[in-house]
Amino acid sequence: MIGVIANTTSILDRFTGVSQTQKTRPTRYSISTATNISEVSTFNKTPLHTDLVNSIVISPDGQTIVTGSDDKTIKVWDMTTGNLKATLTGHSSSVKSVAISPDGQTIVTGSRDNTIKVWDMATGNLRATLTGHSYWVNSVAISPDGQTIVSGSRDKTIKVWDLVTGNLKATLTGHNDHVDSVAISPDGQNIVSGSEDDTIKLWDRETGNLKATLTGHSSSVKSVAISSDGQTIVSGSEDNTIKLWDRETGNLKATLTGHSSSVNSVAISPDGQNIVSGSRDKTIKVWDMATGNLKATLTGHSLRVKSVTISPDGQTIVSGSRDDTIKVWDRETGNLKATFTIVLQDWVKSVAISPDGQTIVSGSGDDTIKVWDRETGNLKATLAGHNEWVNSVAISPDGQTIVSGSRDKTIKVWDMATGNLTATLSGHSSVVESVVISPDGQTVVSGSWDKTIKVWDLATGNLKATLTGHSYRVWSVAISPDGQTIVSGSWDKTIKVWDLATGNLKATLNGHSNPVLSVAISPDGQTVISGSWDKTIKVWDLPTGNLKATLNGHSRSVNSVAISPDGQTIVSGSRDKTIKVWDLATGNLKATLTGHSSSVNSVAISPNGQNIVSGGSDDTIRVWSAR
Repeated sequence: MIGVIANTTSILDRFTGVSQTQKTRPTRYSISTATNISEVSTFNKTPLHTDLVNSIVISPDGQTIVTGSDDKTIKVWDMTTGNLKATLTGHSSSVKSVAISPDGQTIVTGSRDNTIKVWDMATGNLRATLTGHSYWVNSVAISPDGQTIVSGSRDKTIKVWDLVTGNLKATLTGHNDHVDSVAISPDGQNIVSGSEDDTIKLWDRETGNLKATLTGHSSSVKSVAISSDGQTIVSGSEDNTIKLWDRETGNLKATLTGHSSSVNSVAISPDGQNIVSGSRDKTIKVWDMATGNLKATLTGHSLRVKSVTISPDGQTIVSGSRDDTIKVWDRETGNLKATFTIVLQDWVKSVAISPDGQTIVSGSGDDTIKVWDRETGNLKATLAGHNEWVNSVAISPDGQTIVSGSRDKTIKVWDMATGNLTATLSGHSSVVESVVISPDGQTVVSGSWDKTIKVWDLATGNLKATLTGHSYRVWSVAISPDGQTIVSGSWDKTIKVWDLATGNLKATLNGHSNPVLSVAISPDGQTVISGSWDKTIKVWDLPTGNLKATLNGHSRSVNSVAISPDGQTIVSGSRDKTIKVWDLATGNLKATLTGHSSSVNSVAISPNGQNIVSGGSDDTIRVWSAR
């Protein structure tokens, strides 16, 4: 009988709300011989944002990060542990900006729903909703005394609010385009606003009078900040530059160039010595405030940097990007200290494990392939290039190549080490549902909704053969360990066996009463396993085509099947949300693994037989260990 291990650890070590604990996996254990199987890791997205993060802020004590997202929520994270402390809901559209009061007790948020909301940091309770803007609220700031909120809006106005009462104190007009950023001077006397009219405006907070208009940028001003001594205004613009202005005179002091695209966010260190900028060019740059010299360029994000902030002690830079990550950097050295994935990937369609068992690759409904470190759970890379769901992923026997098949009708070939796209194989006229690589690493086989199986040369990308015979979608393909046979499963309810070298059809296996969704071949090449919409797993003798056994137990379609490296165990994943472990020789059910909250779409077994990996429509990848 299979038991349960109490040891459960998060594969997303931080920013998932589940803590990382020590794992040991003695080599004498395998799925086949185990007396216990348990979930040891979860690539669990439940606590994460489900859409892009627009704003990041660090609390005055440096202990808390708050994020605002297009998913309409605000999330509060423990800076030290990475645990999710709270999710604040109430906005009816994207949260564009977040701010924390100087005493750390209040969060203020601005949203695309045209409102500002005031929240209690300790309890997460909503204290007030401020209405008055007629368009999106792009930016919010809180005065140093914690008494005033300033908001900038797409309606071209800046509004000044009493934080305690929520009353509107003033509306500042003068910009002739969207206001994208606002800041308040350290003495609380001045408001600075940046607009898509290419200008920065300086306002008297008490009277609301316009004191100065700073011109010089040739495109939208995306971000403004004021130095701790109140003497310098820093602006970042879509013209790719950062400009430094004298607050008293309004004179331009310096223009910092180096970014190759829009500067989306600027921040100034508390000691006033450094400027940090984040850009659409995917980089963060650190500048010397006094000289304007570039001190460092921080690279690592794979998409535009949306937001940057500096910790209160000035030692840490935090950046948020459209690549769905937050990166934490050491300001002094520029070293990357941590990367946190905080945005949900879409449901997981396929998983594969590298030959050394150290890497998991997943294909997802978000059109990407993700590469994960199995031990730590860290996201190593996101491979973007497909423009539809990634239905299937495979890893070459030498661990150097990833192959992906997509709903966009293509197969893509990627370099595992660099993440670079090396080839796109086109030829299918419909969705590519399954891909597999031959044991010698020379051949890719793909199965498609166009009813065909295609055989490709992996090195050249050339199409070698197209196998026809199925009367409906081909849903799964497998290659025998000796590389001589292809097995395919189809929505026409059949399994077909093909000679890989000649492309000849060798046999058609009939028995399933509904579409065949998955096929696998045993390590000795003697047995085929099939999983079907008819809720069963069937065991076939490959040389003769005879049906050896039918395994019943799942209550819904069997989406994926895998066979352990020693050939003794079958693992199946089902739409009934479970993974089942079966004895191949006897057909007995050994264990039912529960944990997914939706359909299990893919299962794989590690090369050493110690781990099962499962991917599901609940947006998680789960790792199970035999003990």
